Amino acid sequence: DRRRDSPAAGSPIQPIIKDVGEVYSRLLDHRPVIQGEIRYFVKEFEEKRGLRELRVLENLKNTIFEANDRVLPKCERAMQDNLSETFKRLQAANAMIHRLQEREYEVRKLQADKVTAREEKCITHWEEFMKEQQNKRAEVDEEHRKAMERLKEQYSEMEKELAKYVSF
Repeated sequence: DRRRDSPAAGSPIQPIIKDVGEVYSRLLDHRPVIQGEIRYFVKEFEEKRGLRELRVLENLKNTIFEANDRVLPKCERAMQDNLSETFKRLQAANAMIHRLQEREYEVRKLQADKVTAREEKCITHWEEFMKEQQNKRAEVDEEHRKAMERLKEQYSEMEKELAKYVSF
């Protein structure tokens, strides 16, 4: 509408203005080119990438359905079978360990009883030994006392004899 209203609308300048407009739009106005590139990119992305993504998603869906329908029940059955067998083995191992612990406890108790009996025997033997030593000491003390008395008597007799000879 502007071109019609412009004063140069029938004048010889109009072809020049038209040419300048074309040069401007070809050289300086990049919107049509950019819009064309954007349309081309979107078209390529949607056609090539979109179908590829759709195939990947379809494959994932099929894999998930297969896993839910076949693999998961199979894994559950295998797990249940293995878990029950493993549980039985654990119970058997636990029972064996319990028996071993009981045997070990009995052996330790027997050893402790033997040690206690030996200690009591040693204590009894020691007490007898000490009594015997006290008896022997009393005997030695008695013999010593008797020997001392004999020596005193002997020396007193020797003194008396010496006293006889000293008066000469």
